[in-house]
Amino acid sequence: MPLEGAFIVPHPPLIVPEIGGGQEKRIKKTIDAYEKISRKISEIKPDTIILTTPHSIFYSDYIHISPGDGSKGNFREFGEVEVGMKVNYDTEFIKTLSLLAEENNIPAGTLGEKRKSLDHGVMVPLYYVNKYFNDYKLVRISISGLSLIEHYKFGKCIKQAAEKSGKKVVFIASGDLSHALKDEGPYGFKEEGPVFDREITAAMGNGDFLQFLKFDEEFCEAAAECGLRSFVIMAGALDGKKVNADLLSYEGTFGVGYAVASYDIAGDDESRHFDEIYIDNELKRVEALKNEEDDYVKLARHTLESYIINHKKIKKDENINTELLNNKAGVFVSLKLDGKLRGCIGTTAPTTDCIADEIIQNAISSGTEDPRFYPVTEEELPRLVYSVDVLGKPEPIASRDDLNPKKYGVIVSKGRRSGLLLPDLEGIDNAEEQVSIALKKAGIGPNESYSMERFEVARHK
Repeated sequence: MPLEGAFIVPHPPLIVPEIGGGQEKRIKKTIDAYEKISRKISEIKPDTIILTTPHSIFYSDYIHISPGDGSKGNFREFGEVEVGMKVNYDTEFIKTLSLLAEENNIPAGTLGEKRKSLDHGVMVPLYYVNKYFNDYKLVRISISGLSLIEHYKFGKCIKQAAEKSGKKVVFIASGDLSHALKDEGPYGFKEEGPVFDREITAAMGNGDFLQFLKFDEEFCEAAAECGLRSFVIMAGALDGKKVNADLLSYEGTFGVGYAVASYDIAGDDESRHFDEIYIDNELKRVEALKNEEDDYVKLARHTLESYIINHKKIKKDENINTELLNNKAGVFVSLKLDGKLRGCIGTTAPTTDCIADEIIQNAISSGTEDPRFYPVTEEELPRLVYSVDVLGKPEPIASRDDLNPKKYGVIVSKGRRSGLLLPDLEGIDNAEEQVSIALKKAGIGPNESYSMERFEVARHK
C-alpha cells in the first residue's frame, strides 16, 4: 500500500511536560500542532511508522536502519528517567527496505553499530503519538553524510517497500530547523539561520520538495540546521505523489526553529519526481560551467573522466597552454557534486615535471583516493564541478596576525605532521578558525608548539 500520510515534526525534549517544567508553555503552538497530528495518526491506525532522526547512529557514507527486534529508551540525559518507552521494530519491512536499497546502489542497511537505546529525535515524536495510539511497529532510520540527492533516492526505496508491504504505513520526519536564530540560542545568532527557516517553512507549506534539494550544503552548515536530510528522505518517500500540504505551526522561541507540517497523499503526480528534476537542472548548470572552464580545469576534467571511463591515465597534450608545460607548482584539485565536496587532493610543492602533470596526478587522486569518500562513479561525472588551485611558494610567518583567510592559505607543521587549508573557503572568515582546522587535519593539539607558513593560490574554475 502507498503511504497513508507523512509528517514533519521537531524534537525539543522540553515539550515533554516532565522535562519542560512549564517551559513548554512558551511553545504552545508546537504542542497543539503535535496533538493534532498525533490524533490524525491514531485515526489512520498504522501498522508501521517510519521515523527518521538526525540523532541516532551517524555514518558519513551509510544510512543506518534500526537493527534487531526492538529498542527502548528514556530521557535520562535531560534529567528525567521515569519517562521512557519501548518499541518493536518491523523486521519484515526493514529486510525489504535493505534489499531495495542494495538493488538501487544506495549504501543503507542494518550493518554497523547495534545501538540499544532510542534517541530523543525518536522519543519526543513517539511520546505524543503514544498518547493516542501505540499498536504499531517502528522502522528507525538515521541520516548520514551522503548527499541530499542520495537521501531522496533512499526515500524512494521506502516508498517501494511500503507499496510491497501491504501495510498501513505513515512517515514521521523528525528534525529541528536552524539552531542559530538568537544570540541566546545554542549556536548564537547567524544571519543564515532566519533565512534558512523562512525558506524551508515556505517549501514545507507549499509542498515544494524540490527546494529541499536546492539548499547549499555550506549555507546549511552556517545556519546550523538539524533536520533537512530527515525531511529529504520523507520527500523521496512521497516521490511522484500529489500532496495536500499543511504547515501547522512554526516557532523559534528558544533560538531554534520548530516546524510541524502534515501531508495527505492525494493520488499520483508525474510532475513531482524531484530527484529527476534536480539532476536535469544540475546537468544543465554544469554544462554551462564547462563552456567557461579554462585549460587548467579542462585538463582536470578530461583526466578524471578518461580514468574513470577508460581506466587509463591520459598523457598531456604538448599543444596546451605553455604555462602548464613550462612551470612547476604544487596543485590542489577539488571536486564538488550537488554543491557538496566530493574530493580534494593536492601537493604543497611540485612533485612532477610540470603543472600539467601535477594536475593529471592530483585529479585522479582527488576522484579515487580521497579517504573521506568512495571513488567517483561514471554516473557522477557529468555533474561534477572542478576547481584547480595552483599554489604559490609558501613563506614562514610568525603569528596568525600575518594571515588573511580570504587571501592566504596556511600550512601548520610539527615534525612530520602537517596540515594545509586553502584560502577563500566558504564559511572560513577568520585566521583563528583557519588555523584550528589546519591543526586538526595535521593531528596537532592546539597547545602544542608548531610552525606556520602562508601561501597564495591562483584559483581556476
